[in-house]
Order: sequence, then C-alpha cells, then structure tokens
Amino acid sequence: MIVYWIASYLIGNMLTAWWVGKWKGVDLRTELSGNLGARNAGAVIGKTAFFLTFLGDAGKSAFVVWLGKYFQFDLWIIAIAGLLVICGHLFPFWLKGRGGKGIASFIGVTLVLTPGLFLIMFIVFAVFLPIVRSATLTMLFSYAAFVAAGVYREQLEWAWPLAIAILFILIKHQKDLKESFENRFSKA
Repeated sequence: MIVYWIASYLIGNMLTAWWVGKWKGVDLRTELSGNLGARNAGAVIGKTAFFLTFLGDAGKSAFVVWLGKYFQFDLWIIAIAGLLVICGHLFPFWLKGRGGKGIASFIGVTLVLTPGLFLIMFIVFAVFLPIVRSATLTMLFSYAAFVAAGVYREQLEWAWPLAIAILFILIKHQKDLKESFENRFSKA
C-alpha cells in the first residue's frame, strides 16, 4: 500500500506538458502562464499539444486508479493514491513544486474511480458553461456538484481525498479565479 502511494506521487511527477514542450523545443515554464498543463501547452504550442498533454495527464492518473483496482485495494486506498498522483502533478519535487494545475489529472482519477460523480460534474459543467461563459468559474459549480453528489450518495466516506484534491486545485487556480471574477463582473 505504501509503495503504491509513493509510486502514485512519482507517476504524478511525469508532466506531459514538459515532455511535449521538450519535443517542440519550448520550455513552457517560461511561456505565458508558466504552467505545465494542457491549457498553457495549447496556448503556446497549439491544439495538438493541448490534446497530447490533456490525454497524458488524464491517462497517468487513470492508470494509478486502474493499478489500485487491479491489486484490489480498498476504495479509500485508491482515492488516496488519486490524491497523491494529483499532488505529484501539482507539486513535482524535481521542478521545485512548479507543475500543472491538476484539471486533467483530476478528470483521469474521477473518470475511472467514481464515474457517476464524474458524470454529474461533467453535466453541471456543460450546463453552466454557456451561462457563466468562463471555464474557470464554471469549474466552481462542477466541483461543488461533485462534492454535494458525493455526500448525497455517501461516497465521500471513502472518496474524501478527492475533496482535498479539489481544494489543492482551487488553490493552484487562485490567480485565474480572481482574474475571471474581475473580467466577468467588471463588465456587468
């Protein structure tokens, strides 16, 4: 179990954007937001970089969950591994904690571990995006729905590490959330 958790964090350290950037001869840490995630990779390099990064980051996280299911670990053990793979992505030790912002990693974990909660989160995002007109702000509604549905369906009893992951992701998005609020409501 401890080996599984350590491996999960280390797998999270494999930042797809860093490799895509190296492949294209770009250090994404010095471009635009400096974030090693799909959004920055797409903005700097293009759509292909966005999709490769998104799939790589979601895939590594889904793999960690699959691994836990393969070894038939309890769900709470897998949920902690999910938190750790996301933490590895957010705070990679080899880049002094400057990783991505965790959206794709969270999607990879939840899609495989809690598909019902993932679906609720996705539907809320799809419904609110045209109304709010900001993916960053809409994320708040979808995360709130994820947690509320987890409480209602009594899944947060074992999936509580995912609520902690949401908190870390929101902390990483502080600047983006502030800018999105200002842009959205200063025009109103």
